[in-house]
Order: sequence, then structure tokens, then C-alpha cells
Amino acid sequence: MVEPELDALSRYSHLAVAVDIVVFTLIEGQLHVLLVTRGIEPFVGKLALPGGFVLAGEGLDAAAIRELQEETGLTPGIAHVEQLRAYGEPGRDPRGRVLSVAYLALAPELPHPTAGSDAREARWVPVADALALALAFDHGQILRDGLERARARIGIHLARDGLLR
Repeated sequence: MVEPELDALSRYSHLAVAVDIVVFTLIEGQLHVLLVTRGIEPFVGKLALPGGFVLAGEGLDAAAIRELQEETGLTPGIAHVEQLRAYGEPGRDPRGRVLSVAYLALAPELPHPTAGSDAREARWVPVADALALALAFDHGQILRDGLERARARIGIHLARDGLLR
């Protein structure tokens, strides 16, 4: 006999869980964000935030760390990392219903990234330039939300000096 809670669960749509990471650093006094060029569909060749699917038996934090390392070669121990928020609008991923838990990472002068896994390229992009790009999925919104949180975390110091644009 199926327990009522499990039977009720089967009536809800199934979804996949992913993580996306917004990583900010300062390069020559200018705020940059880490972007990858997607090497696989959907959005092959488009710029996106690093991220990917959470594996079976894997926690959210562990998935974010793994994806950051796999796609960029960066280790999160060199930056402040926190959960930003969840994104789950239907249609955000053309492959199906995907809930993404986004993370924010901040650190001064992070090293150059090295692309790996399903990322064709990984690079630092000035935030002002990245905000003008059409990023894959809903990553433009995630970037804007991450920037707002970063401004709150870093405070008025960088804003006062014109570094948070």
C-alpha cells in the first residue's frame, strides 16, 4: 500500500534541481563577474553563469562547489559564498521544469579561471558589460539580483568609489 504522503507527491510535477553561481571579483579596480561559454545545448555558445544540475545524493552547497570547480577551476575556499535565492519560473529552461538555487561568491583579485566540464570557455567580464549581454536561461536576472546583494554586502565603500556599476 502506498502511503498517502507519497501518493500525494506523485500528483505534483517533477522537476530537476540545479545550482548557479554568481562570482564577483575586482580586477584593476573594476568589478567583474565570472561567465562561461556553454559547450552544450541548450544555449550552446552563449554566455552563462557557472552552474549545473544537482546530482542524486548531493547537497546544494556541495553541488555549487563542484560545479564551480568543474566549469572554472576555481575553489570556493578563496571567496565568501552564500545562497542568493531560488529561481523556478516555468520555462526558465527549455529542457523542462528546473528549479535553480543561486549562490553568490565575493572575493578580491580571484585568479584566472580555466574552463572545464561542459564549459567551452571561462572568463572574467566587467559587470557593466555583462549586464548589457543576453545571457543564457534567466542568468541576466540572477546576475542583477547577485549584484544587488553584493552591493548590500560590500556596502557603500565600493559604491562611493564608483566601483559598483
